[in-house]
Amino acid sequence: MKILIASTPATGHLNPLLAIGHILIAEGHDVTYLTGTVMRDRIEAAGAKFRALPPAADFDLRDILSVVPELKEIAPGPDWLRTACERIFVDAMRPQHEGLRQNFPADVIVADDMFFGVLPMLLGPRLRRPPIVLCGTSFLHWRRDDGAPNFAGLPPATTKAQRDEYAAIGAEHDRLIDQPLALRINRILKAYGVGPLSTTLFNSVVEVADAYMQLTVPSFEFPRDMPSTVNFIGTPPIIPNQVPLPPWAHDLDGSRKVVLVTQGTVANHDFSLLLEPTLQALADEGDVLVVATTGGRPVEALQGTIPANARLSSYLPFEWILSKASVLVTNGGYGSVNQAMSFGIPLVTAGMTEDKADVNARVAWSGVGINLATNNPTPQALRKAVRTVLDKTEYRSRAFQMQDEFSRIDTRSEILRIVTETAQMSDQGDLPPGKATAAMRDRRTAGTR
Repeated sequence: MKILIASTPATGHLNPLLAIGHILIAEGHDVTYLTGTVMRDRIEAAGAKFRALPPAADFDLRDILSVVPELKEIAPGPDWLRTACERIFVDAMRPQHEGLRQNFPADVIVADDMFFGVLPMLLGPRLRRPPIVLCGTSFLHWRRDDGAPNFAGLPPATTKAQRDEYAAIGAEHDRLIDQPLALRINRILKAYGVGPLSTTLFNSVVEVADAYMQLTVPSFEFPRDMPSTVNFIGTPPIIPNQVPLPPWAHDLDGSRKVVLVTQGTVANHDFSLLLEPTLQALADEGDVLVVATTGGRPVEALQGTIPANARLSSYLPFEWILSKASVLVTNGGYGSVNQAMSFGIPLVTAGMTEDKADVNARVAWSGVGINLATNNPTPQALRKAVRTVLDKTEYRSRAFQMQDEFSRIDTRSEILRIVTETAQMSDQGDLPPGKATAAMRDRRTAGTR
C-alpha cells in the first residue's frame, strides 16, 4: 500500500508516527511523511520518503516560542491554551490540507490527532478521499462523563458537589476556549464547503476518524463512554540506536539508583522549571545518580553548578536509559510517560502547559506516580517526591502492573490490523466518517459467532 503519514512538526507528535512508519515499512508498504522540513533527516534516515508542508505550516515546534513568541508573556491557563491552539494547530489547518491534496494518491492517510488538515476530508464526501486513521499522541481528547473539560488537569469526579463544580468550570472553558476555536475553524471549513463541527474541535477528530489509535492502555485513561473508533494500542516500540550511548554510560553500573529527568522537546526553553531544581534537589543523595537530558538543547544551557552525581546529555537512546531508570522525573510529555510505564518505571511529574496538566492528572489517578501539579516545583518538593517514589513500594508495584498491561497488547499487530482493515473500508462505498472501526468490529464479531 501507499501510505501517507502526516505529522504536526513537533518531536512528540512525530516520534510515535516514526515508530508506526517503521513497522509499516518493515511490512513492505510505501511510506511517505508530510511534515516540517526540520524533521526531514530523521524521516529519510528511517527509510521513508519526505514531503514538506506548505510554508505556512512548515515551522519548527522544537522551539515553540519561535513560532508563537507571545506565549512567553502569557501565564499557563485558558489564554495560553487558546493562543497556542489557534496559532499552532487551527491556523495551520488550511496549508496542511493543501499539503495533503498535493501528495495524493495514497491508499491510507495516517495522521496525528492534532493535524487538523484532515478535517475537510473527513467532513466531506467519503469517495473523494482515502481512508484516514488518526493517532492519539496525547491523552484521549474525548468528552468526559463528569462534565470536566479537557486540558484542566482534573481527576474524575467522585461526588455530586465535584460534578457541579466541574460543570461550572466546563462552561467557562467552553466560553474562553472551545467557542473561540470553533468560530475560527468553522470559518475555514466553510470555505471548503463542509462543516460546521457538531462538537468541540478536539472531540471532533475522535468522532469522525475512520479509525483512531490511542497510544496508551485503558488503565491510563479515565473511564467513560467512548466512540467505536477508539482502539487502545499500547505504545509503539522505541526505534533503537537513534543516538549513540553517552561517554559516561559505564557509570550506570547498578550501584546507584538512576533518576532520569527530562523537560521533553517543547517546554524546555527554561530549565529552571524542572531540570535545574531536580539536579539541586538530589545533589546530596549518595545512593542516586541523576541523568538529565535536555531534549536537543545544548547541555551548556543548564545554569548553576552541576552536582557530582549528575550526568548530562542533549539526547539519549531511550530504549537504553529506560532499562536503567528507577524513576522518571518529567513535566509530563505523553510519549515519555507511556514509554516509562511500559518499562515499569514510576514517575514524578510537574507540568501545567500544553496537555501536561491532564497527562499528569492521569499519573496520580492511576497510581503510577506523584503529580506535583505545578510548573515550577521547589527542590524540596522534588526531593520529597522522588524519595517517596524510590522508597515506597506502592508506586513501583503499580508501575509493574501497568507494564504488564502494556505487554499484553501486541502494538505492532494492532497497528497493522487497523491500518489494513481501514484501507479495506474503501471497498465499502461511501462509508460515513467515523464508521470504519465499527464496521471492522462488526465483521470480526460476525466471524466468531
